[in-house]
Amino acid sequence: MLDPASYNRKGRDSSLSLMSDSPPSAQLIEQLLNIARASALEEMASGIAHELNQPLGAIATFSQAGERMLSRPEPMVAGAVEVLQQINQAAMGAGEGLRRIRRLFNQDQGERVLRRLSEVLGELEPVLELLAGRSGTRLVVTQTANLPQVSIDQRQIQHVLFVLVQNAIEASRSSASPLVRIETSSDGYTVQTAVIDNGSGIPAALRSEIFHPFFTTKTGGTGLGLASSRTVIESHQGTIGFDDAAGGGTRFWFRLPVANG
Repeated sequence: MLDPASYNRKGRDSSLSLMSDSPPSAQLIEQLLNIARASALEEMASGIAHELNQPLGAIATFSQAGERMLSRPEPMVAGAVEVLQQINQAAMGAGEGLRRIRRLFNQDQGERVLRRLSEVLGELEPVLELLAGRSGTRLVVTQTANLPQVSIDQRQIQHVLFVLVQNAIEASRSSASPLVRIETSSDGYTVQTAVIDNGSGIPAALRSEIFHPFFTTKTGGTGLGLASSRTVIESHQGTIGFDDAAGGGTRFWFRLPVANG
């Protein structure tokens, strides 16, 4: 584990620096991801439990209905068969949600593959919708068709997307109608992903600190979400930043180079 005490007020460490010009080591990236992922997992576990209540409740209700149908003097076999089909659908839906979560956190470490960000985002989107729905936030995803491929460690990039959307959802809570938008685009040289909230924006006094390790404005926050995201993006030869969103709020973005060939 990284020791928060080893960092000075500028977010630097003599042996493991996130802010230096040299590329971050694979070990450092993995350490940061492990810490940030643990925090994300706690949030997701709560959401998963909440989400599973619906299919489990449906299964219990249908089971009771089926039992009553088959317990009648003249069993309603046809109706019971239909109820069993509903139970199967509810169970399959719950199981697919759990398998999707496992895929996000069980991918091979360090493997770079050619993917389109539309595909990567599409696999993560159900989890992001779950996260947004729990807080009453509307999530809108707008993707440019036929984005060029990028060479990425998919698990790491999905971590970045999760962090940015999670932060945007929290920022949007200050709005009467919380809204988070995800937009993808390309200029032919890079592929850009932007996550936009409609919150109150980032105070000027905090802007220079926002990507520093262990800097956080959240109670109980690790301060590693954005720091680890910056490390991941820079290890992919990309860039990450933020600016004010039109109409209020903040727009966080990252750009990854288009894969050669």
